[in-house]
Amino acid sequence: EVTNIDLTRQVLNLLERPETLITHVADRPGHDRRYSLDTSKLRKLGWRPQVDFQAGLKETVAWYKENEWWWQPIKHDSAGFQAYYDKQYAKNP
Repeated sequence: EVTNIDLTRQVLNLLERPETLITHVADRPGHDRRYSLDTSKLRKLGWRPQVDFQAGLKETVAWYKENEWWWQPIKHDSAGFQAYYDKQYAKNP
């Protein structure tokens, strides 16, 4: 189980960025507070993760750092992304 704030801190640590970048926003209906998976039934069938969570997170962050060409246009040039971001995270008066 990993809480959102712990996951955020882990990502910032991998990016070597300060926790002061965290901006707390009001929860909205449907916001996840934590992530928790029960894989016990799958494990009984012989399933095992190929990559553990920490290694997978590190690989994912590395991929995004190495592939800015892929996500930067979405973040900066997409009206759809900006509209979604504004709707979800804009501060209400």
